[in-house]
Amino acid sequence: MDQHEIDLIEKHKASDPELNSLWEDHVLYSRQVDKLEANKFRTPTEEQTLKQLKKQKLEGKTRLMEIVDRLKKESK
Repeated sequence: MDQHEIDLIEKHKASDPELNSLWEDHVLYSRQVDKLEANKFRTPTEEQTLKQLKKQKLEGKTRLMEIVDRLKKESK
C-alpha cells in the first residue's frame, strides 16, 4: 500500500464506518503479525495463530483495496 492510498484512507475513514473498521483491523493485525514474527522460535500454537492472522489481514486488505480503488475513481 503506497502513501497515496494511506492518505485516501485517512481522509475518508471518518465518514465511512466500514473503511474505518477495516483500517483499524489492518493496523492491529500488522502489529500482531510483526510481534509474532519477531520471535525467533515459535510454538505450534503461535505458528497457527500467525497463519490465521495473516489470512485475516489479507482478507481485510483485499476489501480495503476495493474501497480504495473506488475512492480513487471517484476522486478523478
